[in-house]
Amino acid sequence: MEQWKNRVAIVTGASAGIGAAIAKDLAKAGMITIGLARRVEKIEALKKDLPENVQGNLHAVKCDVSNEDDIVRVFSEIDKKFNGIDVLINNAGVVRETELINKDNSSKIREVINTNVYGLVFCTREAYKSMEKHGRNSHVVHINSVAGHYPVQIPLLNIYPASKHAVTAITEIHRQEFIRSKHHIKVTSVSPGAVKTEMVPDDVEEKFGKIPFLEAEDISQSVLHVLGTPPRVQIHELIIRPFGERF
Repeated sequence: MEQWKNRVAIVTGASAGIGAAIAKDLAKAGMITIGLARRVEKIEALKKDLPENVQGNLHAVKCDVSNEDDIVRVFSEIDKKFNGIDVLINNAGVVRETELINKDNSSKIREVINTNVYGLVFCTREAYKSMEKHGRNSHVVHINSVAGHYPVQIPLLNIYPASKHAVTAITEIHRQEFIRSKHHIKVTSVSPGAVKTEMVPDDVEEKFGKIPFLEAEDISQSVLHVLGTPPRVQIHELIIRPFGERF
């Protein structure tokens, strides 16, 4: 990670779970880390978990990644204030319980697509503007899911697996576009299985029985591994599952 010291990283959905773990680890690794979330007070609270000498590396910025105008404004401000964006971690994602055939579920379906697909695409587009302008080696990481590779047999996920299948396709499209751009910008999809975060319902074990979970820190350490590869190496897809996962 020495190559990224004092460089600028944006982490979306950084207020809790995987995003919070990544934001803290990037700050510890010496990156100027901007955590985006609607609940910025939770990102500010993360600083208490950091050593005093690196607390200044973590910055909280309010942003709703389901809102394109918000994304455009915030990324432009970050580019100006921090002299560019070098790493983008597209972590923000939501799950809303319903079935595709349920009535009156439009708002739940739109919220998943707006955050998981449009948010990821627009954040990457705006980060690319900065990466192109400054011309430094850069990296985009999409936090995907095993559900982005096959429809997992879990009821009520509705459009979520489709949104993550889109991320799998978008990762390859981004790879091709970055190559055509002639800029040295890597892209990686990181696809976890079940991770114990606040996205997991409290009654999950009542519904499905005891299941193994990864911790958010497991995914964060894998992201650091991906970022730490030499310029000649691009990890395109990394699937991480808890041992014994059945679905």
